[in-house]
Amino acid sequence: MSLAENQILDAADPLAPIFDPDAFRLTDKQIELTALARQFGQDALAPRADKWDRDAVFPMENYQDMHKNGLLAICVPEANGGWGADYKTYMMTAAEIGRHCGTTSLTWNMHVCSCLWTGALADDLDMNDQDRAEHERRRAIHYARIVNDGAIYAQPFSEGGAAAAGTRPFGTLATRVDGGWLINGKKIFASLSGSADYYGVLCTEQKENLSRRDTMYVAVPANAEGVEVFGDWDPLGMRGTVSRNLVFKDVFVPDDAALMPKGVYFQAATSWPHMFLTLSPTYMGIAQAAYDFTVKYLRGEVPGTPPVKRRMYPTKQHAVADMRIMLEQTKALWFQVISEAGPNPTKEQVLRAYAAQYTVMENANELCQLAIRTCGGQSMLKSLPLERLYRDSRCGSLMLPWTAELCVDRLGREALYERGEDDD
Repeated sequence: MSLAENQILDAADPLAPIFDPDAFRLTDKQIELTALARQFGQDALAPRADKWDRDAVFPMENYQDMHKNGLLAICVPEANGGWGADYKTYMMTAAEIGRHCGTTSLTWNMHVCSCLWTGALADDLDMNDQDRAEHERRRAIHYARIVNDGAIYAQPFSEGGAAAAGTRPFGTLATRVDGGWLINGKKIFASLSGSADYYGVLCTEQKENLSRRDTMYVAVPANAEGVEVFGDWDPLGMRGTVSRNLVFKDVFVPDDAALMPKGVYFQAATSWPHMFLTLSPTYMGIAQAAYDFTVKYLRGEVPGTPPVKRRMYPTKQHAVADMRIMLEQTKALWFQVISEAGPNPTKEQVLRAYAAQYTVMENANELCQLAIRTCGGQSMLKSLPLERLYRDSRCGSLMLPWTAELCVDRLGREALYERGEDDD
């Protein structure tokens, strides 16, 4: 799509961009992709969002459409047939998707990270010439599956312990065998389980002394022998993510299944920490959606409801003002953080990233609460999206590796201690 075509599309778009292109000085690619996501969200994602939530089923139809419009390959390098979006561009585009369907945005993030981490982020990391060449060759295999076949990648992370928080090695183990690896372990809350084509599994190389430095990142085919999906799925919110449990029992993967060379994931996790902020765009979008709904509702413009205006009451006006202030504060901090993200950030940039993660996750739910209180009882009906936004928004603060609690812990400790300091 050309920039001129994009401007025509954007002019017909009744929703303003979350981030104004002029005020935030967006690039042509950022304008184009966020407009594409916004239009796609209005036309396809929003009308279907209730279905995935109601039935707790994965939004496969949305993924089929994202393969057609290229969003499935948003972070695949242009040389490999994708959009070649960088971190900041992806984050803003994902927020526009989250504005219309939290389930799609959150699961899409799990897929996109397999391209973002192995693409733009990996290009910033140190590798020797041999590892770099091997990485280029192997990632091209994965990218081709996405671009040509619409393959979906998941990213099972959590194990119910401290590994996902980044303090211990992953309990899922990779044992070296001829021609590849045997994977054994268990992942919980594995989004896209049963729907993805490949699971991007974080695991630890089996050695005498397990170390986070030996973390591996490998793509396990969903249909490989020894892969099992189990457990019920009937949660409060984000119901269409279908985050069931995964077990890997002596699952063989060849060497070319590696999404990163050995040791590179650990380097990424320590030198590119903003990689763990990619859950937040979904909730930035939900925060915007709660505000959008409230304004339309008070103006009597929500489809399917009587055209009754409630905007003339001072209490409603004050509530909307409070919501707008909170929304603008959240957007400003978040945009600053995604704009300065990069390798080897300063201490202040990392602290700001923790603050942004906490702020987005907590304020998204607070804005949904204010929206329900302001719009009144009718807004709680399942025929309207606000109650779903509220339930989805409550889930953000719980998600590893940067839960709200962990962000607060790290903010306090790292503000008061320099690296290596203690009180002895």
